Amino acid sequence: MESIHHIGVQVSDIDAALAWYRERFAFEAVYVDASWALLQFENVALALVLPGQHPAHFAVARDDAETHGELTPHRDGTASVYICDPWDNVIEIMKPATGD
Repeated sequence: MESIHHIGVQVSDIDAALAWYRERFAFEAVYVDASWALLQFENVALALVLPGQHPAHFAVARDDAETHGELTPHRDGTASVYICDPWDNVIEIMKPATGD
């Protein structure tokens, strides 16, 4: 059985969204910069992303991610490809960073 790595939601302002989520929920901010933030909850991570940077999506980590298309490397050592299901939902297939 696979698990969801994270869910990506679009926000127009990372800092404002981070403040809003911090006022309401308990999580660890794993990574934050001007274009996205990764919030680790107990059971799943939430990625706050800017429109135009990343689509709204959910992500699944797989060692065979490259079988779904050309991978784009990310600054955290992961790489991924976005695909759509037949209903146009966006899914990010992630290859874990070496050592994960």
